[in-house]
Amino acid sequence: MRFQCYIPCSALKPYVKQFVISENAEAQTYKVLPGTSLVMGFQYSGTLAFENGSANVSLATSGITGLLDTYRVFKNSPNIGTVLVMFTETGAANFLRLPLNELFGESIPLNNFFSHNQLAETEERLCAAGTDTERIAIVENLLLARLNPLSPDLLVNKAIETIYQHNGNVRIAELANQLHTSQSPLEKRFRSLVGATPKKFASIIRIKAVMHALKQTNYREVIYRSGYFDQAHFIKDFKSFTGVTPEQYLKDI
Repeated sequence: MRFQCYIPCSALKPYVKQFVISENAEAQTYKVLPGTSLVMGFQYSGTLAFENGSANVSLATSGITGLLDTYRVFKNSPNIGTVLVMFTETGAANFLRLPLNELFGESIPLNNFFSHNQLAETEERLCAAGTDTERIAIVENLLLARLNPLSPDLLVNKAIETIYQHNGNVRIAELANQLHTSQSPLEKRFRSLVGATPKKFASIIRIKAVMHALKQTNYREVIYRSGYFDQAHFIKDFKSFTGVTPEQYLKDI
């Protein structure tokens, strides 16, 4: 399996964290944990699906996935190749003219946002391209043609920064008070630009911080520092996020 990361061009850096080229000659089933930004994907070879209960849901050749609050199991065909666009926390909002919370937990074909001809041409060029550099340039051109920059929302940006600073262990009412606003408008602006409520976003940050801390710190100390009131609640959240208990996670490290 090959997983190669690339820095976006300067015009896209405010909106895109990185591009990723992912290739695998073998069929594989793998787990992806929730992240803090939307992901756009373009498959230039092979097919990809994810498990939904007992069914497999095939993904479109080109699509976008909103924020998730639980892990997702993917299955790829042999000889799959994909270009992934990893947006910044508010980056996708500059390309998609809809509240991003409408994409929460969803994987949507890009033909809902791009014209048929534009998308078909992009997919054809990606299949014909021979190098990572060519494929990244093709996707960058598509995004640049779609880019409609929004004025930075300083309130939402400060909320994101504060949530990260506290490793997700924040109360949203207190966060709103700290930012000199009320909770309702903060939540509305946040979920529209980020794709989830501040509380849901903070929970993702918190579990990710917990996973890192478990590698270095006493189990009970991690629970206490992360703001959990009891072990049962912690285990429930951890398993929902990762698919395994903390004990199983530590054994697999």
